[in-house]
Amino acid sequence: GDEGGDEAEQEVVRRPSCVACQSLPVHADAAVGGGGHVEFRAIQEPVRMIRGLGEYYQAKATAADLDERVVTCRDLFSKKEFELRYDWLVVAAGCKTETFGIVDDTRRDVCFLKHLFHARKVRNRVVECFERASNLQLFAGDDSPGIDALLSFVVVGGGATSCEFTTELVDFVKDDLSRWYPKLAPRVSVHLVEAGPNILTSFDQSLAGYYADFLTRKRRVDLRTGVAVQKVNEPSRDGSASSMKLSDGTELGFGLAVWSAGLAPVNFVSGLDENVVEKFRGRVVVDEYLRVPSVQRVFALGDCAVQPGNLLPPTASVAEQQGAYLANCFNATYSRILEDEETLPDPVPPAAMPTVFLEFLDRLLFTPTSEFRYVERGSMASMGFGRGILDLSKTGVPGGPTISGFAAFLSWRGAYLSKQLSFANMILVPMFWFKSWFFGRDISRF
Repeated sequence: GDEGGDEAEQEVVRRPSCVACQSLPVHADAAVGGGGHVEFRAIQEPVRMIRGLGEYYQAKATAADLDERVVTCRDLFSKKEFELRYDWLVVAAGCKTETFGIVDDTRRDVCFLKHLFHARKVRNRVVECFERASNLQLFAGDDSPGIDALLSFVVVGGGATSCEFTTELVDFVKDDLSRWYPKLAPRVSVHLVEAGPNILTSFDQSLAGYYADFLTRKRRVDLRTGVAVQKVNEPSRDGSASSMKLSDGTELGFGLAVWSAGLAPVNFVSGLDENVVEKFRGRVVVDEYLRVPSVQRVFALGDCAVQPGNLLPPTASVAEQQGAYLANCFNATYSRILEDEETLPDPVPPAAMPTVFLEFLDRLLFTPTSEFRYVERGSMASMGFGRGILDLSKTGVPGGPTISGFAAFLSWRGAYLSKQLSFANMILVPMFWFKSWFFGRDISRF
């Protein structure tokens, strides 16, 4: 950038060409209803359309020389490498799905649920399993166990994303696929496997119990807690069903497994020299100003960063507030700093409000500070159409309520609708919700 100038030049390196709505639950919605509940393009925005965007490279950052202030990148199309010099570096690389060496993302029958292309892959595989199972010419008879294995769907992980995908999948089968595959729908089984003793551990215990009871009693999901996946067997040659071995000794056949069982550092973060950059559980250590203490002019935020004395959950809300804090610091302070000058940022208010329309309340309700301050907004999770849970007990408001049912569902939809980055998508998303409710979800594969 131009040191001390009125405007600083910014360079953005990002692998995908679009920014998706920050909610993974909406990805779960798209995974079983792309073109139905929501269309994939209705929850993403091209990076090029960001107002005030400087230089943008659709590339993958592969390494960083923090002494020379150089980032090495690989172009996404030509695969050629190039270097970018920086005055300031913000590492917001996120994390990837933790597989514990059990599975990889090259299989068609095991999918992650972190990016939009994962949602498309999941959706196509679900429909593929039904199409395969409907062709009785491929089986010994309509009572063949191969059909039951194809129609067995396993979700690994007990967080909010896993639970929301599970309820969306069950609704997809019950409300839509049952109409087009009436003989197959009764044979569908959905399993949720969690290594810990409970699901939704970040929620109030009563809400987590309510959700678990809903899954098992109302949606007839096979919920297995305290059980870990030990091995996923090799897929069949024809791409049909496979199986996995669990820690309790049982074996589960499946046509599709959705893996959402933790986070691991991306290669760029793993490759940072630990003699220069301190790490904690694979994440870059930062101070209260989101600075990497051992290196000048380097910041980190989101899932790839951690402040050991103030551990925050790896959620979109944290990354969003950290990004807003750093943007305000650059606008107010860092853009005016000369070479190698060290100073603390001017006080800025926290980005507590969930939407830009309410940003003015941040200055009215909170005292600006130089340090990053995270404001807990609460947690919510959908339980399919018409139900949800909302936990406001950790928001800092004494006696914050815990809400379940239709009111929580409306809060969930309203909150995630407000996270869309354009008015166009704010209009499109409710239109797709109405289309799904009135006409049903689309089951075409594309």
